[in-house]
Amino acid sequence: MIYGAECWPAKKKHTNKINVAEMRMLRWMCGYTRKDRMRNEYIRKKVGVAPIEDKLRESRLRWFGHLNRRPIEAPIRKIELLNFAHVQKGRGRPKKT
Repeated sequence: MIYGAECWPAKKKHTNKINVAEMRMLRWMCGYTRKDRMRNEYIRKKVGVAPIEDKLRESRLRWFGHLNRRPIEAPIRKIELLNFAHVQKGRGRPKKT
């Protein structure tokens, strides 16, 4: 479900949707429904899984570590040295893409 998540520009909306989908799967595994009114923490403890937000953060930090260990000549590291202070943002509505 979170394959390639280390590269996503994850927003709160995306994280929330993934969290909801995960809880639906965990409830289904335990045999509970929303009508049973079981707390998410109880279901997580019963199944023994960590929150998906923690897993997303962990994978993002792992990816960041891989990038930092690359040599400074690598194209991905050259982006760190770019300076975008002189770039101006265009006026008006964004172009339709």
